[in-house]
Amino acid sequence: MAKDPICGMNVDETKALSGQKAGETFYFCSEHCRSKFLKDNKVQVPVKQDAKAPLAQGAVYTCPMHPEIRQDHPGDCPKCGMHLEPLNSTGENSEEEKQIHSLSLKFWIGLALTIPIVVLVLGEMIPAINIGRFIPHHLLPFIQLGLATPVVLWAGGMFFVKGWQSLINKSLNMFTLIALGVGAAYGYSIVAVLFPQIFPESLKKMGTIGLYFEAAAVITVLIILGQLLEAKARSQTGQAIKALLGLAAKNAHRIINGVEEEVPIDSINKGDLLRVRPGEKIPLDGIISEGHSSIDESMISGEPMPVEKNVGDRVIGATVNQTGSFVMKTEKVGAETLLSQIIHMVAEAQRSRAPIQKLADTISGYFVPVVILISIFTFTVWAIWGHDPKLAHAIVNAIAVLIIACPCALGLATPMSIMVGVGRGAQNGILIKNAEAIEKAEKVTHVLTDKTGTLTEGKPKVTACVPSQGWNEQKLIGIAASIEQSSEHPLARAIIDYAKEKDAKLESIQDFESVTGGGIKGKFNGQAIILGKQKFLEDQKIIFPEDLKKKAVELQTKAQTVVWVAVDQKVIGVLGISDPIKKTTAEAIEALHKMGIKVVMLTGDNQKTAEVIAKELNIDDVRAELEPRSKQEIVKQFKAQGANVLMAGDGINDAPALAQADVGVAMGTGTDVAIESAGITLVKGDLIGIVKALRLSRAVMGNIRQNLFFAFIYNVLGIPVAAGILYPFFGILLSPIIAGGAMSFSSVSVIGNSLRLKGTQL
Repeated sequence: MAKDPICGMNVDETKALSGQKAGETFYFCSEHCRSKFLKDNKVQVPVKQDAKAPLAQGAVYTCPMHPEIRQDHPGDCPKCGMHLEPLNSTGENSEEEKQIHSLSLKFWIGLALTIPIVVLVLGEMIPAINIGRFIPHHLLPFIQLGLATPVVLWAGGMFFVKGWQSLINKSLNMFTLIALGVGAAYGYSIVAVLFPQIFPESLKKMGTIGLYFEAAAVITVLIILGQLLEAKARSQTGQAIKALLGLAAKNAHRIINGVEEEVPIDSINKGDLLRVRPGEKIPLDGIISEGHSSIDESMISGEPMPVEKNVGDRVIGATVNQTGSFVMKTEKVGAETLLSQIIHMVAEAQRSRAPIQKLADTISGYFVPVVILISIFTFTVWAIWGHDPKLAHAIVNAIAVLIIACPCALGLATPMSIMVGVGRGAQNGILIKNAEAIEKAEKVTHVLTDKTGTLTEGKPKVTACVPSQGWNEQKLIGIAASIEQSSEHPLARAIIDYAKEKDAKLESIQDFESVTGGGIKGKFNGQAIILGKQKFLEDQKIIFPEDLKKKAVELQTKAQTVVWVAVDQKVIGVLGISDPIKKTTAEAIEALHKMGIKVVMLTGDNQKTAEVIAKELNIDDVRAELEPRSKQEIVKQFKAQGANVLMAGDGINDAPALAQADVGVAMGTGTDVAIESAGITLVKGDLIGIVKALRLSRAVMGNIRQNLFFAFIYNVLGIPVAAGILYPFFGILLSPIIAGGAMSFSSVSVIGNSLRLKGTQL
């Protein structure tokens, strides 16, 4: 077995995707890992797939509880016996539907055949019914045999196949116990019917041997019912993906040379111009190039209020245009769109396993052999020291132990909660990369967040323009906007927009240079222009007029970011830029405090400005005037102090800090690097989204613990009762039928409890 170099998962080389680097061959569990490997290692030449690797040709099927199990066709997991699911889920799973149909058919036919068996048994047990009046007593065993055989061998045949596979693969599981329990009851009864003479007289009651066809049939039907309910529940967890797929537009109005035509989505390319009318779904991701509108983004972000969009604003495919008509330029198509990424992330996360699952796996690994030993011990004790008929009691109690101890609920406890929780998150704009992120998020003690775009609107505006003596406002803003034309900083757009409002003249700039975390430089008509923070200008040996320094301090006390402008080493003025705080920010910080979480603001802004905002919002700690690389160091510092850190960011510069944090949260439709580095992505990038993500993590982890309790409590209490520990004191024995019902009920309890997450209020 090789190891995937990206995720570290064990990979079967005969069934894996392969690739090479510098003559060395690597094996990958999925196309995602292989693509990431090629990208990270800058391998430009397309890697051919190994001839032995059928998995890349079509669908790949994997086990939800054992993701390392992968094959190119549907089937059962050789480790736990669960039905395999397609790796690249589209929400439309024909195999899943076939499984539900098959189980449903087996359940109803099995039930129809089992009811007469139970009636016959009750007829023998209750004298008032006197079943002998209708059917001769000597025929009753053969009728039961005829009715029970198709139930056990046809409807329940899959349990014997899975049980046998578990023995071959040396991976004992719940189907091992089911096959042993049902097989023992059915096999014993067949021998009793066909060869009654081999049994001692002590086992005969009224001249006949006790039969357990009804136990074998009822247990089989109950277990099939549990499997059917589980399959339907798993199908429901895929509704999140189905709902997302249903959002996508099917057609679009493409504009070519002024002519508009309706075309399928698949035929649209990057750069195509599309017209979107009121009431239509936005076809793909892009930017508005003409017109304006309000757009309902609730199906992606979970926020009910429409969002105003103008020229230059980004729009997301599958959201709904409301009031205006506009033309958009397509930026992303196919798998690149946000909707496609969401579907992929949801499918991946629903199959991932939380670290807490290791507890259930470890227990299950020891549990089945221990149960078999307990069953053997129970049989031995009853056969030697039990009440007459000893052998009958020994068989019945040993079977009851095997049946009630089936660890199916234990196996379902974590995956079911994860699947439902991830789907619930997707419906609220919370995209979870893997289950580990959910578990870690529950333990978060500190939230570290940027200011711009997270705490604030991210749409800064120039609110003050103060020129130096000898300069006027229009000339100052004209020079500032001219050099900002080449900048990609969020404040640049605010300065340019302000210049346009003032009808300032913008000139071309030569020798433009951007200094990360400081400012920008350039030349205009032979004059050297410098724009940026005070410290940046101080490093250039520029002297500041005292009156402007006082004005700058005044602006900072009003939570405005100060930008200095200098020409030929002389300050010509200062700009005050403010970014309104989001309406939801104060509410979100209060909610985080109620959860016992401290909030830390990280910003490259001035210390005074940052402190004003922090005081207004009741933020616990402020780190200002930071360079991008400082964020990662701050995350390390907090972790070294024992904090569990959630870091929120949206840019390439945030990627190292996101990866360093216990939980990285990519805000909004940030850069692909940020999203790749984060464990959670929020479609709508604000602090309230973090609150929802943390609430979801706590709800999911609480649900998992409840499920584990349900699974353990049935086994802990049920096994001793099934073994007969209460018989000496109260004369109580647990029938295999009741044991089968209790086992199924434990699975139903776990499934029902997991589905409650669909209604969790975030």
